[in-house]
Amino acid sequence: MGAGKTTIGRLLARKLNKRFVDSDHEIEARTGASIPWIFEIEGEACFRRREADVIRDLTARHDLVLATGGGAVLDPANRALLAERGTVIYLRASINSILQRTAHDKNRPLLQTADPRRKLEELMTQRDPLYREIADLVIDTGRPNVQSMVQTILDQIAAQEAARARRLAKTSMNEQAQITLNVELGERSYPIAIGPGLLNDGALLARHVAGGKVAIVTNTTVAPLYLERVAGQLRASGREVVEIILPDGEEHKNWQSLNLVFDALLANRCDRKTTVVALGGGVIGDLAGFAAASYMRGVPFVQLPTTLLSQVDSSVGGKTGINHPLGKNMIGAFYQPRAVLADTSTLDTLPARELSAGLAEVIKHGAILDAEYFAWIEQNIERLVAREPEAMAHAIARSCEIKADVVGRDEREGGLRAVLNFGHTFGHAIESGLGYGEWLHGEAVGCGMVMAADLSARMGLVDWATVERVRALVAAAGLPTVAPDLGEQRWLELMQVDKKNEGGTIRFILLKPLGSPSITTAPPELLRATLAACTAA
Repeated sequence: MGAGKTTIGRLLARKLNKRFVDSDHEIEARTGASIPWIFEIEGEACFRRREADVIRDLTARHDLVLATGGGAVLDPANRALLAERGTVIYLRASINSILQRTAHDKNRPLLQTADPRRKLEELMTQRDPLYREIADLVIDTGRPNVQSMVQTILDQIAAQEAARARRLAKTSMNEQAQITLNVELGERSYPIAIGPGLLNDGALLARHVAGGKVAIVTNTTVAPLYLERVAGQLRASGREVVEIILPDGEEHKNWQSLNLVFDALLANRCDRKTTVVALGGGVIGDLAGFAAASYMRGVPFVQLPTTLLSQVDSSVGGKTGINHPLGKNMIGAFYQPRAVLADTSTLDTLPARELSAGLAEVIKHGAILDAEYFAWIEQNIERLVAREPEAMAHAIARSCEIKADVVGRDEREGGLRAVLNFGHTFGHAIESGLGYGEWLHGEAVGCGMVMAADLSARMGLVDWATVERVRALVAAAGLPTVAPDLGEQRWLELMQVDKKNEGGTIRFILLKPLGSPSITTAPPELLRATLAACTAA
């Protein structure tokens, strides 16, 4: 009260070519009684009901500047209507200013007390937080120049409308850029959302978090970039957040890191409704997924992949696990996430080496299942290396489509899904033989694809021109094409420790032809020839 709502409101309405209405005056017009009379005869509770009716009616109208009574915000329904239907301006005034303006006003029932200052202080303590809760603008009315205050309001409204228009335009662009696919697995089906800015959409992540507690698993590289953003949005949605930060690197995809996750879950009393969120690349996704599959025999799990490799491959399909000194990914489980939210903006901070590693999996999808896509990658590899958004979005979406289709038809790698391991038999041997972390997974797979293409040609499944196409594309992606010399016997030992093998026989995913896979064994002499031709002297 006494903040100047009527004076400023009338002038503002003229400037905006709108009609001015004071809710107190409207109540008096409808009842034929003054506000003091209503307070005295009917009581404040009755007045507040009349006030709520008026505000509900007036906020439904357009082209109106409405001055409410100072106590209108006490009703939650009033606050909701004001915030939803209009631009709310809080005219803030000091106690001294209000006393000066209302000293001789007998039409303010709440100030007809022996100590008006104390009453105003009580009202301010009660109401100020409610004003701030719904205010779009807060204007200090201590300045004597009313025209200046009105112009300030007009300027701020214009600035807010411009900002709102920019947000809407950006949202529209993001919605157009966002792609949603589905992995069809019956009751375990889940969406894959791909697009820029998804980590900024707290509501999107919150929709896939059913319980009240969330455990975010990330690493020392990703945490400084994105952890606070994700955790803050989850906390704002009312979730309790447990942050688990692991060391970065393939060499840490082991029992020790897995136990660190279990330790944190148990120490924070996480129950079966706790959702595990994997925020990071393939190592974090695999490890956090295995933790989710194992903890209390399974808790909900969401993937937030932040590397190209994890966005196009490892986050999709439900393969989770850790490495063993004798073999990569040999300990794990098939466990599907509730959702995969791939924010393509995270690729802006991805080191060039990691980007190249991700391109290996992109190339893989074209080589084994889509020759036209492989040709598109060849034509656009420079754009992909340069991270051009349009090219990158297409590559991620098409790779996810291919993998989602394969997983939907063969969830647990009973047959078809094994083709997704093209290049991996050789690649896993490189990783194990050199020591985890020496080569990135994608680097090893890229080189492994060149070796698998070479073996395909030696077995008469493709021509040598196809081998050169694979080799040239892998090199153009910034990946190695010559394997380390581990020694023939060591190569064979490492490749024999592979999940695809049966009865001790090494099975390879080869090309027959480009864009079509073949799961087969290889004559020992041809395999030795490939090892000799593709490894460093």
